[in-house]
Amino acid sequence: MMGINRVKIDSNIIDYAIHKRRDFHKFPEIGFKEFRTSNIIKNELLDMGFEVQSGIAETGVIGIWPGEKNKPVIMLRFDMDALPIAEENEIEYKSTIKGLMHACGHDAHISIGLGLAKVISTHTKNNGATIKFVFQPAEEGLGGAERMVAEGVLNNPKPDYCLGVHVWNEKPINWVGIKSGPFMAGAITFKLEIIGKGGHGAIPNEAKDPIVASAIIIQALQSIVSRNISPLESGVVSVCSIHGGSAFNVIPQNVEIFGTARYFKPEIQKIILARIESIVNSIASSFNCDAKLEINEITPAVINNNDVIEFILNNTAKKYPEMEFETQYQSMGSEDYSFYLNEIPGCFIFMGAGLVSGEKRYGHHHPRFNIDERVIGNSISFLYEALTDLTEN
Repeated sequence: MMGINRVKIDSNIIDYAIHKRRDFHKFPEIGFKEFRTSNIIKNELLDMGFEVQSGIAETGVIGIWPGEKNKPVIMLRFDMDALPIAEENEIEYKSTIKGLMHACGHDAHISIGLGLAKVISTHTKNNGATIKFVFQPAEEGLGGAERMVAEGVLNNPKPDYCLGVHVWNEKPINWVGIKSGPFMAGAITFKLEIIGKGGHGAIPNEAKDPIVASAIIIQALQSIVSRNISPLESGVVSVCSIHGGSAFNVIPQNVEIFGTARYFKPEIQKIILARIESIVNSIASSFNCDAKLEINEITPAVINNNDVIEFILNNTAKKYPEMEFETQYQSMGSEDYSFYLNEIPGCFIFMGAGLVSGEKRYGHHHPRFNIDERVIGNSISFLYEALTDLTEN
């Protein structure tokens, strides 16, 4: 059922966007090395009549569709990078690059951006908002958004609003996750080295065993959330990698541990970081080992602007009676779109894209990740209507 006062997106534009998505999927590129992808985007935008800047943060592209001076400037961001994952899908557009795959939907994001750009260049005759498209490199933990901001992406012109979408395989087609306030988690990574004294497995008393110390540390780290954070708050601490030793009868000299922590609030982050440091140092010392701890902040939490969310729910969402809008959905996944929201009022939205293959739906970062491509048309349409509504606000 078509919503009231909703522009019907030309099926040729949707076909174009799907075709582009499959091409990007076949040729994935890792963060800050999206050279082929970037060049295609630049040329497509130039052909559509956009003002184009390229080479921001290595491979970033900005496309501007100028509007009237008394109308808002609205920014849309689309990330471009793939992941170091070997694809296991057997599809005609399977990745052709060994060890790389678009396993998070960024290929769809680029195509949504290009499809939306085609709609704007077709329907808008420089008498509405100024639309600023940002195609960003290196979202997957490499600091792409932070670097884009540092290199001036929010200037000339400065946006009044920013919008972003993420295809979301955890939910089916026609589902929309849209929530005011905390939406996605902030994230840190930690690297821990426990340094002991190696020795023979049959004479452990002459060694300083970093494996035993590491085992106790890992167990203790799991108590941070359950015993230091209120049950009414949210936090995650996960140890995801451990390396130590190479023989069945040799106590190693050191063990390396890698992990991540997630949270919505800065005060929860402080508690988690303080407890990680205390646990690591005290337990390592109790086993006569030394500890080296490195912590890196990847991204702050994604905090959607309350006014923008309320406006979209009261206006744009009402044009889509066939869609299910979930307004309390949150994810402990992280997204560097937060760097834009920290500066510009806006929102980040999940668009249901779950594709059932057999009896399974494969999630983000899985080697068999794939999407229901109907999400591309849904996203182009919804973003266009949101742009129109914000322009007329």
